[in-house]
Amino acid sequence: MVAGVGVDMVRIERMEKSLGSEAFWQRVFGAEERAFLEKLSPARRAASAAANFAAKEAFLKACGKGLGGFSLADIQVLRAESGAPYYALRGAAAAWLAENGLHVSLSLSHEGGLAAAFAVLDRA
Repeated sequence: MVAGVGVDMVRIERMEKSLGSEAFWQRVFGAEERAFLEKLSPARRAASAAANFAAKEAFLKACGKGLGGFSLADIQVLRAESGAPYYALRGAAAAWLAENGLHVSLSLSHEGGLAAAFAVLDRA
């Protein structure tokens, strides 16, 4: 049963500018996420970081939380060996999902200077 849906889009160019700030990196991306992004070429890094940011906001929307609902760095977005994206939640975000018996699925895309994310919460 679907318990929540969230979608968000981010301009890749906007993310490219934000990545120049170390404070932004620390506030928005968790350690595993930063390690993943730092391995990418600058162009791929900006597109992937934009998709990850969109995924964070999509997750918050699916949960019915605002931007202050959970720490953005606790909502990590990683990639499986196959390249499929997935959430690696920590802290309050992980606890909330477990307390509510929910599972979250994620789809990412980027095209034409935009990155998009779609999150679906369902009963675990």
